[in-house]
Amino acid sequence: MVLNYRMIVKILGVILWIISASMVPPLIVSMYYNETPAIYSFAACIAIGTIAGIFAQKVTIKSHAVRIRDGYAIAALCWIVGSLIGALPFVMSGAIPSFIDAYFETVSGFTTTGASILTDIEALPKGILFWRSFTHWLGGMGILVFVIALLPALGIGGQQIAKAETPGPVLDKVSSKISDTAKILYLIYIALTAIEIILLLLGGMGPYDSFVHTFGTMGTGGFSTYNASIAGFNSLYAEIVIGIFMILAGINFNLYYELIKGKWREFFTDNELRVYFLILVSSMLLIGLNLYFTGTYASSGETARYTFFQVASITTTTGYATADFDLWPTFSKMLLFILMFVGGCSASTSGSVKVIRVIIAFKLIGREIFRKLHPRAVVPVKLDGRPVPAGIVSAIASFIFLYFLLYFLGMILISLDGYGMVVSASAAAATLGNIGPGFELVGPVMNYSIFSDPVTLLMCFLMLAGRLELFTIILLLLPGFWNPDR
Repeated sequence: MVLNYRMIVKILGVILWIISASMVPPLIVSMYYNETPAIYSFAACIAIGTIAGIFAQKVTIKSHAVRIRDGYAIAALCWIVGSLIGALPFVMSGAIPSFIDAYFETVSGFTTTGASILTDIEALPKGILFWRSFTHWLGGMGILVFVIALLPALGIGGQQIAKAETPGPVLDKVSSKISDTAKILYLIYIALTAIEIILLLLGGMGPYDSFVHTFGTMGTGGFSTYNASIAGFNSLYAEIVIGIFMILAGINFNLYYELIKGKWREFFTDNELRVYFLILVSSMLLIGLNLYFTGTYASSGETARYTFFQVASITTTTGYATADFDLWPTFSKMLLFILMFVGGCSASTSGSVKVIRVIIAFKLIGREIFRKLHPRAVVPVKLDGRPVPAGIVSAIASFIFLYFLLYFLGMILISLDGYGMVVSASAAAATLGNIGPGFELVGPVMNYSIFSDPVTLLMCFLMLAGRLELFTIILLLLPGFWNPDR
């Protein structure tokens, strides 16, 4: 099957337009704060992206057929090329002179990872920091989700692209048309974003910080404008609001549409949602008790405050911090490390394996135990009372195996920099799971500037693989994917 290169270039041109348009708000912020280098860099990048997008449209003739292989190529190249363009303001403004470091920061932003190479965040121009966090918001729901909503206007179908980009084991449509689904999900995303901004403003947070930290919350990314992250505000109100919205961002967005339609029962009886809350509550209780009985904090109130926020932050793969959890007891750190491999719900903005896959994995284990006692029994894997198709069960099992294969390979390769097992293990988990902070030298008060350029690029690959559900990015590495005869 020959790839439809003209259509791929055409859609990449649309991506360039969207990213260029997305640089207008940080340009305005830079103009407001009179940050000349940032103004010139954003203006130049907007011009470059716009011209390149126009060129991509002009050189492609009408060819609207998007097949599944084209969809995978578009999804992967969108994030790779988008991050290349998105890195330019950092380099051109001088905020991050090294292009590899700038690319890492941008990939971390778009994939909503939140890992950073910056050693002094507060020294950067406000416009640059605004762009840095805005990449979270763009990547949270997915740049391609927005593109898919626009494709009908271009006469292009988006079903195959959505299959390649959807953050979950299955593609759920809340409308008969995939483009309408994309529009509905983005409207919900925008509404939740607006509500959080208003609540933070009501709590006394300034407009700039309210926008920036809402972008990081709803995108479950975790970029902050302060070196101390959310702890820099020292505000219980802000921590509660951000903590709640991190949890909301980790819920399947399709369920919000069910709520809008008045289907409360479907929302609260959803198996994945109930397990998601069970994981959150049980983890908070276990870590809270461990912190309390080890005397980590002076009072039970402090213990509850920091436990709630950090468990919500790690489980939803946001990565914001109000405490240096690297100083917590080993038991609490082990639980946080395990939560790095769980993540939020499918079709949410969070990363990692996702709760629904964890549920299916345990159901598979239970089925095999039952079949040891009853070899002839036919036991389907069920979710919400309905059998899960064998193809989806197989895909989930393959995903989990590939996830841990990439994790262990990534950990081994990261260890070549020689920073120790805990650093290598947590850095691999934090980048592949799109979480951000790890432990020790990559902990919540540290950063990723210690790594060599090859390892930095490796972690870019892990972040992209994690955000694109592994297979989409892996396919690009296979020679057979580009072979027209296969």
